Amino acid sequence: MINRRSFLSLAVGVPYADKKNLLFFVDANGRKRPVRTPADWAVRVRHLRENMQLVMGELPAVSSEAMDVRVVEEVRLDRYVRQRVTFAPEKGDSVPAYLLIPHDRGTPRPGMICLPGSSKPGKDVPVGLVPNRPDQVWAHELAERGFVCLVLDYPLTHTMEYKTDPYAMGYASATMKGIVNHRRGIDLLQSLPYVAPGRIGVIGHSLGGHNALFLAAFDERVRAIVSSCGFNVFAKHAGGDISAWASRYYMPRIQSVYGNDPAKLPFDFTEVLAALAPRAVFVNAPLHDQPDFEVSGVRDCVDAAMPVYRKVFRAAEKLVVEYPDAKHEFPKAQREGAYRVLARYVQGEKA
Repeated sequence: MINRRSFLSLAVGVPYADKKNLLFFVDANGRKRPVRTPADWAVRVRHLRENMQLVMGELPAVSSEAMDVRVVEEVRLDRYVRQRVTFAPEKGDSVPAYLLIPHDRGTPRPGMICLPGSSKPGKDVPVGLVPNRPDQVWAHELAERGFVCLVLDYPLTHTMEYKTDPYAMGYASATMKGIVNHRRGIDLLQSLPYVAPGRIGVIGHSLGGHNALFLAAFDERVRAIVSSCGFNVFAKHAGGDISAWASRYYMPRIQSVYGNDPAKLPFDFTEVLAALAPRAVFVNAPLHDQPDFEVSGVRDCVDAAMPVYRKVFRAAEKLVVEYPDAKHEFPKAQREGAYRVLARYVQGEKA
């Protein structure tokens, strides 16, 4: 069970009715102030995190428990070693994962948190063990490019290995349990002698696409983010039907507190995407990713976030979005585009 005293703080939230115009914040006296500087923006990001916790439950302090990393199986491939591992993100839990370790470890390598979609094979898909998913082998491809990849399963996705119930542990959402696990994944990568601790990125598709944003919104150790088929504004998700987001799989308070009404939710993906500024973000948003992530809702998020990148941080080039003529897929051309962003901002020396 979670020790309730371990939470960083109880989220109280500051309401923002306008979640598309992001260039303002509410000060301590409740007055609207323009966002002109990174310090101004940091206030709005702090409020966003509080509002996200109203829906997801409070963010626990990072566990100080030993992670008890265990190697279950090891396979040597042409360019890297694939280890099947387990690790303990907190007391009473064990997360199954793959650790992909390039053979070339002469210098510390960049590390990637890799978050799969919701299909039953889970982490097996991005490591290339599911033959009918050639567009989803991005963890395998990144390991071949020299990244150390930690590929994690997510709770309640009916994957073959990970059976933890986050609600039995005291969590208010599976989403927050995922964030905790993924933050501990960063701890694991940073503990490895062959990983450069300051060069960590995250990549995810579908379920992993929005979990990549959630992780980066709460953890600034993430240097660059790749989100494929992962989000749009809540009002355009499945035509405004957000009941799927309220399942035990995600955030039940969306139904129990906010009545499945997008207008009542205290945060939206416009704000989550913008909160990543000025870090590098690559978004794969197919034109025909329906009904969940209809593309005009992705454009709404980009249109809201870009002024923050451009006006506050002078970093418009760091928000890269591609709209392939595809369905719920991560085509090769877009994967290559994502790898170029990661090579520059995680594998390379640019911040």
